[in-house]
Amino acid sequence: MKNLPRSFFCAAARDPDKTLLVSKHHGVWAEMRFAEVEEQVRRLAAVLIGLGVVPGDKVFLSAENRPEWAIADIAIMAIGAVVVPAFITNTEDDFHYIISHSDAVVGITSGGVLGSTIARAADRCSGFSHLIMIDSKMGDADIKTPPKNITLLDWKNALAKVAIPDGLDAMVARINSEDLCCIIYTSGTGGRPKGVMLTHQSIQANITAAIDLLEEAGLADDQRFLSLLPLSHSYEHTAGMHLPLQIRSEIWYCEGADQIASNLIETSPTLMMAVPRLYEILYDRITRGVKAKGGVSEKLFNAAVRIGIKRMDGVRLSLFEALIDPMLNQLVRKKVQARLGGRLKFFISGGAALNPAIGGFFMGLGVNILQGYGLTEASPLISANRPNDINIKTVGPAVKGVEVKLTHDAEIIARGDMLMKGYWKDIPATTAAIIDGWLYTGDLGAIDKDGRITITGRKKDIIVNTGGDNIAPSRIEGILTIEPEIEQAMVLGDKRPWLTAVLVPPPSLIEAALTDDGLDIHQAVASAVKRANQGLSKLEQIRRFIIADEAFTTANAQMTATLKPRRHIIAEVYGARIDALYPKK
Repeated sequence: MKNLPRSFFCAAARDPDKTLLVSKHHGVWAEMRFAEVEEQVRRLAAVLIGLGVVPGDKVFLSAENRPEWAIADIAIMAIGAVVVPAFITNTEDDFHYIISHSDAVVGITSGGVLGSTIARAADRCSGFSHLIMIDSKMGDADIKTPPKNITLLDWKNALAKVAIPDGLDAMVARINSEDLCCIIYTSGTGGRPKGVMLTHQSIQANITAAIDLLEEAGLADDQRFLSLLPLSHSYEHTAGMHLPLQIRSEIWYCEGADQIASNLIETSPTLMMAVPRLYEILYDRITRGVKAKGGVSEKLFNAAVRIGIKRMDGVRLSLFEALIDPMLNQLVRKKVQARLGGRLKFFISGGAALNPAIGGFFMGLGVNILQGYGLTEASPLISANRPNDINIKTVGPAVKGVEVKLTHDAEIIARGDMLMKGYWKDIPATTAAIIDGWLYTGDLGAIDKDGRITITGRKKDIIVNTGGDNIAPSRIEGILTIEPEIEQAMVLGDKRPWLTAVLVPPPSLIEAALTDDGLDIHQAVASAVKRANQGLSKLEQIRRFIIADEAFTTANAQMTATLKPRRHIIAEVYGARIDALYPKK
């Protein structure tokens, strides 16, 4: 198919009564069939057309994972408009920047505090006219001060009143594969997010490559996905939404990260996209439970992991291990798999590097993990382990349709139809990222004789936490050092669950502490961090920090000649203290 909405409409016509989207309402899982979803897509498309949205217009979208998110995404694309998704964890200023920078004319959100925040942000943007609220109620604090420059519409009422347009199929037919379909904002080194322009072709290239992987495992049709990652993330948008739409599979929406354990059992998914943080959480829960039981149960469990890893690594089992391994399948591995729903074929890991020890832990328990690699600029898939040849220590070879190689300094570069069209309104950044048709990823790596890629480091300063979120440290450092109690700051958190910082207080605060016995430097800096966190999104907030032994200077090699922190040097100097800020595995 030459465009994504056309693929959806064809799948709906093929099997209109098949279950597609499933979400929980008042404790009960409610199903939506293809035909129901299609009708709502067509009705929302009519609403958008009635609001004056034309092909090429940008439509802002931010909501929790739910059926309406998918409906909105398809409807926006179906009329030739461009989806501009945003994380619900953004601040009001973040929303304002994305809406304004993208030139969005209309928006869709859920309600409550999120709806209020977005309404305030949109109210300050010129050219933005209407905000459609999926849930009619806004935050209590804003009911008394409704927006002045935009009109709020109720999703349910708007869709009920509109007539389904006759010409929508003709509009869909006019959409070309090279047309822009979404702009996904990702953090940049300057602190402001960059708008990655993806096309129908780039996302379809990823879907085609993903189907090739699933076909190898015999899973290319009629699967059940559990959707947890934010749909505003390119990984979930492509692999957790558009992929299952095209392979006629069910999408069940997880209630939230805190409900993942119960939702896995309730929904019994066959496939699930996840970031390393999920595996860390599950690992912690499982190992804590095993330790609490202790005794024979703990010994059997540890034996199942140890023997499973040996088998995975191709190490010959001893006679005793070979004899007890089938028993461990029954006593340990099947029980673990039952806690994951009992039907899970693969966890698919991406968005950040997976700790090989945690990956090996699950593989040893018979839980298959396909680790992949990519970035938003590649829609996002570049490489993945093959289902029949998993090496959990690597991110696998390049997927179908993608070429990968290393530069002279071991930077990974890639090309193929999956590449972005460029960065919205940023020609210099586009020309720096794509050179002669190759995307320069900023990641360092190695490629073995079988084409499998291992990520060895990052050239960029961008932090990628274990949740797969891209975070610009320079922006956070700038906000921290505005506080009078903080003179210098370096933020850390790459491949970690949350952010920490190395902070340098000003000489004046140190001098004051020497003359005032009641002044606690750590407490004063902690108060400053708390104030700074109020202007940051949850992902950007500093959870813990250490106070540096001395200022960052060129003399101690902790600053460059242009007075930028030398991150790797500072990280080495304070490595042990930084590690102590995070919980031990």
